[in-house]
Amino acid sequence: MKKSRLYLNIGIMLLSAATLTTSLSCKPGNRPDDARKALFDGKTFQGWTVYMCDASVDDGSILLEEGNGLVQTEKQYGDFILEFEWKSMKEDAWDSGVYFRYDSVPEGYPWPEKYQVNMKKGLEGNVENLEGATSQGLFKAGEWNQFKLTVQGTQASLEINGQPAWQADGLEGPEKGYIGLQSEVQWGGQNRFRNIYLTELEKPIQAE
Repeated sequence: MKKSRLYLNIGIMLLSAATLTTSLSCKPGNRPDDARKALFDGKTFQGWTVYMCDASVDDGSILLEEGNGLVQTEKQYGDFILEFEWKSMKEDAWDSGVYFRYDSVPEGYPWPEKYQVNMKKGLEGNVENLEGATSQGLFKAGEWNQFKLTVQGTQASLEINGQPAWQADGLEGPEKGYIGLQSEVQWGGQNRFRNIYLTELEKPIQAE
């Protein structure tokens, strides 16, 4: 009789521990998705600055309308996952891009020196001055395309439309910086960006 009561008590204790563990794991603060924040609310330029170009919020997207310049975040970011959708409004010879990890724009210039995820026809997703950051065959002309850029330390990687595009190492310069949507309407036409999300990451531990 005593053994049965002992086994019953042990069972209750184990069940309580399991319930507590499940309860903790379900708390919102422990879910990775809680770190994913919308950079663009789909209605306003809150959190953004329009620099040397004309842009508007149209049909839930940022529309780059005219000029050479940037729609730039007000905050700077270091290590992150950036997700966004992009579509060119031009049928041919489109050109735009997304800059990251820059802290200033040279005086008299509309854009920073680097780094840019290119949106030029034939170079979609490539990053100049970063060895190995090239891909082909993942972009869909005339459609919304999904991009997922991961930047951590000196490393970066990109997915296009859910497929791995490239992985590279060798980022230099500021450890944190702005994110900017490139307006190059004179040559590259109008472009749209929407569903822009950012997940901040912890700085990687450096090996001794």
